[in-house]
Amino acid sequence: MLSLFLIFAGLASQASAACDRAMLEAATAAYIKAQGAGTADMAALSSTVNYTENDVVTDIKKGVLSQPITIDFSRNILDTTQCATFTELDCATNKHPYVIHTRMLFTDDKITTIQSVVSDDGDWAFNAAGHLKWNKEEKWDSIPAAKRDTRAVIQAAGDAYLDSWGDGTVKVPYGTPCTRLEGGSYTSGSNPKTNTCKMPEFPKPFKITNRRYIIDEEMGGVDIFNDFPFIDKTKPNGTPSTNFIRVEGGQIRYIHEVTICATKNCGR
Repeated sequence: MLSLFLIFAGLASQASAACDRAMLEAATAAYIKAQGAGTADMAALSSTVNYTENDVVTDIKKGVLSQPITIDFSRNILDTTQCATFTELDCATNKHPYVIHTRMLFTDDKITTIQSVVSDDGDWAFNAAGHLKWNKEEKWDSIPAAKRDTRAVIQAAGDAYLDSWGDGTVKVPYGTPCTRLEGGSYTSGSNPKTNTCKMPEFPKPFKITNRRYIIDEEMGGVDIFNDFPFIDKTKPNGTPSTNFIRVEGGQIRYIHEVTICATKNCGR
């Protein structure tokens, strides 16, 4: 019995070691370097990686990752529980400006899935220079261990925010201050000490679906890839969107939204 326990304990140790922060940090650094160089040559990349851009399966050698891009600023969150990462790239000074949100999923230390929301001119409220300016001013420091929220609390805050778009009675744990960076628009530019994150209720029926989470307790971060309905007139059932949220002490501090439009500014 003792020998079996030791075997299982060893296996559990190997599984958790396969997804520690150091491995994920190295992988995100390699991804950022690869995007800057315009090559998918990453040591951890699986030969059978599933690669999508804006929810469309794409040849990784022909997508945005094949373009050398000037990256002005980046943020990462690392999910050691799911073996996954999220990276936000500000590429405002690139010849073709972008804001890119990318999630990577790992199996046995290999990147088996890459999903990117790639926004540029014509997407919702797009302004790469504005996004870069405001993003660099925000404070996303590591949260001391004793003050960290649980995964459940962080995810619940993000879900409440998205749920409130379809049901105005949902109580969202907004902090004060709370700021939303939507495309390149910053809600608290003139009111930095207040809650400017609250969203109006959208016309019913309205429900955010296809939610995919990356959660990092150390950074208080959650990113939620989702299908945003209503906003794009040509895609009433949902367009690729992502909400990158910082939670501090159970309350939302920052929200970054990137939403793709099939027609300029989603036809609005």
